[in-house]
Amino acid sequence: MANSMTGFGRYIKVDDGIKLTVEIKSVNHRYLDLNIKLPRLLSFTEVDMRKRLSSRISRGKVDVFVSYERTGGDVDISYHPDVATRYYESLKQMQADFGLEGTINVGLLARMPDVFTEGDNELDEDYLRAALLEATDRALDAFVANRQDEGDRLVADLMEKLDRMEQLEQRLEERSPAIIEDYKKRILEKTRDLIEDQKIDESRVLGEVVIYADKVCIDEEMVRLKSHIAETRATLTGQQDVGRKMDFLAQELNRESNTILSKSTDVEIADIGIELKTLIEKIREQIQNLE
Repeated sequence: MANSMTGFGRYIKVDDGIKLTVEIKSVNHRYLDLNIKLPRLLSFTEVDMRKRLSSRISRGKVDVFVSYERTGGDVDISYHPDVATRYYESLKQMQADFGLEGTINVGLLARMPDVFTEGDNELDEDYLRAALLEATDRALDAFVANRQDEGDRLVADLMEKLDRMEQLEQRLEERSPAIIEDYKKRILEKTRDLIEDQKIDESRVLGEVVIYADKVCIDEEMVRLKSHIAETRATLTGQQDVGRKMDFLAQELNRESNTILSKSTDVEIADIGIELKTLIEKIREQIQNLE
């Protein structure tokens, strides 16, 4: 089944004196836009994190937040003067740009992210990498499950719209032959009114009806519309990562509804075509949420 591109997942791992929190959230995006925010201590894991995340996520703007805390044992506090310098210079520039008053003191700088970091001489990189990837996998499990639940709701809504489109297509099949017969009757009636008691040349009338029928015939459009609806339904139920294919199918559905409307001279067919276009537009909006 299709997944939503909107999702959230979190996992907290507490083990051997450390606490790791991994939080993943995403919104719609045409491609995969992966943004990982890691503490300085864990920056060496970014490549592994990207591989792990991209193996299970194909589309969406995905933000990943990782926090690390030491909950026991000796903690080594590291001061990073280069980070503090950049914060100080940026704050001074902000004061100059906006004419702001105030003191930039040690308390303010000490609260800035990564000015001070916690290190640990006892924990090696292999342990931290394994612990973080485990926490990431658990957060991904929750994230993917959340996306699947939301995707199920989207698919159910889309299926209802496809059901309605099939009903409208059936109405088109029922109404289309009647248009030609109605046109033939109108021509015969108008001809009789014009020539009164004279004999009607029905062959010429039928010729006009054939020309008209060729102009307004929507048989091919109905066949393609039915085919696209069936393919859309199969796509939603038969695979994952359906978003891009659904974009294409929505375009094809819209093309057929436009052609039906352009050929229509019948009020009922025009009404059906307008409702079809309304449903297709709603489908196009919904599939923007599909991975």
